[in-house]
Amino acid sequence: MTKHPFIRCDRITKSYGDNTVIEDLSLEIADGEFVSLLGSSGSGKTTLLMMMAGFEDPSAGSIWLDGIRVDRLPPHKRNMGVVFQSYALFPHMTVGENVAFPLKMRHVPRGEIRERVQRALEMVELTTLSHRRPVQLSGGQQQRVALARALVFEPRVVLMDEPLGALDKRLRQQMQLDIRDLHNRLGLTIVFVTHDQSEALTMSDRIAVFNKGRIEQVGAPHEIYDCPGTRFVAEFIGETNMLEGEAETDDGGTLIRLANGSPLRLRQQRAPGSKVEVSIRPERIMLDPNLDEENVFEARVTDCVYFGDHTRFKLDVGGSRLLATSQTRGRTWQPGSSVKVGFKSDDCWILPR
Repeated sequence: MTKHPFIRCDRITKSYGDNTVIEDLSLEIADGEFVSLLGSSGSGKTTLLMMMAGFEDPSAGSIWLDGIRVDRLPPHKRNMGVVFQSYALFPHMTVGENVAFPLKMRHVPRGEIRERVQRALEMVELTTLSHRRPVQLSGGQQQRVALARALVFEPRVVLMDEPLGALDKRLRQQMQLDIRDLHNRLGLTIVFVTHDQSEALTMSDRIAVFNKGRIEQVGAPHEIYDCPGTRFVAEFIGETNMLEGEAETDDGGTLIRLANGSPLRLRQQRAPGSKVEVSIRPERIMLDPNLDEENVFEARVTDCVYFGDHTRFKLDVGGSRLLATSQTRGRTWQPGSSVKVGFKSDDCWILPR
């Protein structure tokens, strides 16, 4: 994080009567950064975005943009573009008129409006559709119009509230790449609200994981996925296996004695006697009868499901249940099969109990 963050939310609290939606939350965002606010419904992520935009007021705390406090300013004076899930396009206006609307509200000269609308539509590759109305467009095209409208007045920040939630899977994946490309080309600062973990991992420079009005962890996608700070983060981002045990002394790392008595070696250091939980992602567990890894166990396959690009295995390892995924072609293990499973000590991550 830069010494002087571009966006700073300082100890924000938002309450509706006795219901506190966000409590003492702080977040810093750098200029040109793409930050996703990730969480389940009701976690507070959209409420924070609406306070940044000026559509909601904090009950306590402050919001700063490039060193200027903005939480007391009306939305149109914050120089932030907003894209909603519902697109919020005017049905009686053409594409060009929808994109031009924010400029007209700012009393921009007519000639300059035409130039800016043309540039904005070029950004989202919709120049040939400027005379159509929203009803004549596909969902993806309507989303592009909403994005062009948010960019046309050249805002310093673009706020996006689950903008891809109404699109089908294929179109959503394409729009993810399109928005990421726009971010890289224009150097935009983007704050993106989503409940989709894969979407956040794909698009973001950093992710802020929300849980019940608080931020559980902020970090780059690989940090959030590979080094979760809490059990909530480990289980919310993708899938994981959780193994409970107690730390013992071990040269060069930590030996975890699992509940079934099996030893598990990790690189992280933990004080002997401490109770811990170990997170291991399903794709890091390897199935191979000739395995030669640091942590190897005998397992029994209890179920397997074919997904096309991978097969998912449910395993019983000395009374502990594990989930593993394998993309190996030409080899599978049926329910009831015995198999060795293993994983590297670097592929495990210790969490406090």
